[in-house]
Amino acid sequence: MTHRLLSLDKPTLDDREAIVAPLRAYNREHAAPTEMLPVAILLQDEQGQTVGGLWGRTLFDWLYIELLAVPEYLRGQDVGTSLMRKAEEIARERGCVGAWLDTFAFQARGFYERLGYSVFGEIPDHPVGSARYFLRKRFD
Repeated sequence: MTHRLLSLDKPTLDDREAIVAPLRAYNREHAAPTEMLPVAILLQDEQGQTVGGLWGRTLFDWLYIELLAVPEYLRGQDVGTSLMRKAEEIARERGCVGAWLDTFAFQARGFYERLGYSVFGEIPDHPVGSARYFLRKRFD
């Protein structure tokens, strides 16, 4: 059987799905059944415009927080904390045992640590001169 490697500058969602399909099949054979469910909490202004929020997903009993964005003018007012607590609440309701995320040194590591997250991994010099941290929090 012949195979080739094809690098795409503009892959489609169908291309992604073709890659994910065999992984899903493998996971179904080797792990407890689970469904990946999105977590989306929008932060809206007085006009109903989304100005930030939290984006993630639950899978295999854990919440993964992919994005957390709070506009500069709302920082320091516990908006980020409220978003995180709401996401953790959703995760607990779904039976999750913890949450994890990643952040860069120039972003919000201290914020997450104040919420009870701890570093479990680091990529030094990513980007060059900085670092990327992976944090987790086990729910009690």
